[in-house]
Formats: sequence, C-alpha cells, structure tokens
Amino acid sequence: MNKAFVRESEEADEEEPTALALVPGARNYITPAGYQRIHAELLDLIDNERPKVVEIVHWAASNGDRSENGDYIYGKKRLREIDRRIRFLSKRLEIAEIVEPSVHHGSDQVFFGATVRYMDDGGLERTVTILGVDEVDSSQGQVSWVSPIARTLLKARLGDMLRLVTPAGVVQIEVTDVQYPAPLAP
Repeated sequence: MNKAFVRESEEADEEEPTALALVPGARNYITPAGYQRIHAELLDLIDNERPKVVEIVHWAASNGDRSENGDYIYGKKRLREIDRRIRFLSKRLEIAEIVEPSVHHGSDQVFFGATVRYMDDGGLERTVTILGVDEVDSSQGQVSWVSPIARTLLKARLGDMLRLVTPAGVVQIEVTDVQYPAPLAP
C-alpha cells in the first residue's frame, strides 16, 4: 500500500482549532492568573508530556516495522499535536499584555478584568467577568474582552443604560454592579 494513503497530512494540523484568532496588530490582553495558567501548561508540555511521548515513539521505532506499529503511528501523531500546542502557546505568550485588574478595585467603571452584573429590559440579571481571549471559560460566566457583550460594557459605569446588539435584535441593559479583585497585600 502506498504511504500517501496511510499518512495523515501534517499541514491540516497547522492551526490550533480551539483558538480565537486575533486580528493582526490587535492586543492580546491577559490577567496575571491567566498568564500563569498558560505558562504552566506550556512548561508541562515541554518538561513532562513531550519527553514521555518521545520515549514511547523511540521505543516503538526500535521494534522494527513502523508502517503497522500503532504505538509509533499514534505517538508521532500525539507528538505533532504537542508540538503544535507548544508553538501556539509560545506565540500567544510572546504577544500577551498582562493587565492587573485589581488596580481598578473600588471603581464603578468597567475595564478589563471586571466582574459585571447587568439586567436586561426583560428583568433577567446576568453576571460576566471580562477576561483575555486565551483564558475565558464560558461555563464560569467569563467572556472575552472582544465579545459583543464585553465591548458594550467596557467603559460603562454603574447605572448606565446600554444598547446590546444581539441576533434577536437590540436589547437594553443596565449595569447594576461592577467588581474587581482586591489588590494583593505586599
């Protein structure tokens, strides 16, 4: 059988599928905690995960016929995934701009890192935390600073009435609370 039909395309693995692409020249804001989490993932991949997979691939390659060696084939695939993730995280950390949200502690204006509670014109109250593109977890009520809700809320103040454009139409929202993490004691 021709290897062209067996090998997976490495070109298809070039982009990180779960990443939100940044517009060229756009800033990549991130909180210190988000930076540390991404940096820890990068170090774990480099120091722990990659060496383990390299060892498995080396062992599998020493067993002989690589064309039907599952450990070798899947190990090489996993190695490509790890290397792609390492490249992605390295690039993101290079362009990251760390912003400390606690500098706005006590402010009633919405900036990056704020936890904002707002109420829509239907009386539904929601709370979101505005974070960087690479650190959001929507299940935790976190939104990227480039999301439509964050763009609407940024620079607003407590009590402001805003117009949020949604696929269902324009919704009036009111900022009911703005919180920032407390500064760390020296």
